[in-house]
Amino acid sequence: MITTNINSAIEALLNHELAAIPTETVYGLAGNAYDDTVIKKIFDLKKRPLINPLIVHIKSESYLNQVAQNIPDKALQLAKRFWPGPLTLLLEKKPHISNLLTAGKVTVAVRVPKHPVTLAVLEKLEFPLAAPSANPFGSISPTSAEHVFNYFGQSLDVILDGGECELGIESTIIGFEGNEAILYRLGSLSIEEIEQEVGTVRLNTKNDKNPEAPGMLSRHYSPKTDTYLTNNVSEMIRHFEGKKIGLLLFKNKFQNSGITTQEILSTNGDLTEATKNMYAALHRLDNANVEVIIAEKLPNHGLGQTINDRLQRAVQK
Repeated sequence: MITTNINSAIEALLNHELAAIPTETVYGLAGNAYDDTVIKKIFDLKKRPLINPLIVHIKSESYLNQVAQNIPDKALQLAKRFWPGPLTLLLEKKPHISNLLTAGKVTVAVRVPKHPVTLAVLEKLEFPLAAPSANPFGSISPTSAEHVFNYFGQSLDVILDGGECELGIESTIIGFEGNEAILYRLGSLSIEEIEQEVGTVRLNTKNDKNPEAPGMLSRHYSPKTDTYLTNNVSEMIRHFEGKKIGLLLFKNKFQNSGITTQEILSTNGDLTEATKNMYAALHRLDNANVEVIIAEKLPNHGLGQTINDRLQRAVQK
């Protein structure tokens, strides 16, 4: 059920059920982060591997010490600067935080979402929310309530509609080894923004066997349609000549009568706009009855690096 009534979501969450919630990044599949039965429901509904930890959403920075301990100064500095917002911190967990939630890790991923609807829900609860993206594992992330409904239908009682997600790509995940900041997932905060606060950040973004944080698996965020990423769209079109082709392009439409449909991420070449539009564009292409999606690589800096990361994990080759 899609609803704008926050009390419906609150009631479901208090009754040990799940609810889809809006955030500024993507929609989350939320449940009580202190309840292992609920956490297992999240993994089961998403068909998510148990090796892949979840993110805990808290109501404010002041709540952080209820889920994490021995918090580095740089982490506190980033929290003060970017919370509420699209930053997830990977920190040493408090003993009561479930090993199921953290995939057996001693760290917990935590953030404060920047969405008035979900913050209003969190304010009414005495527990934080575990909330990975509200999609089946490996599928395109949802940026609208309709995307969530198309995935789960009636198997999810409450889908809280907060409109289209403002940023449209998951949070950036930062952890720490000693005094060194480590980026585990590229996201809606660019590396450059993080480094302005805490200095050089080391990248560690791929781990298929034992991921320290969400979003590190090589295959992820994928359409059902075969998808290819390229620097040379013309060459790739020739390779698939005769097939129904959908294009995902940065800013310029492609002049080719053989193309079935095209999605332009930002006619102005704005990387922030492109980031917001990417998942929704992929959803439309995946539902456009094409045989192949060809995605164009973006300039590999700032949020362009984040988009390229997502597309690389989505493609066949």
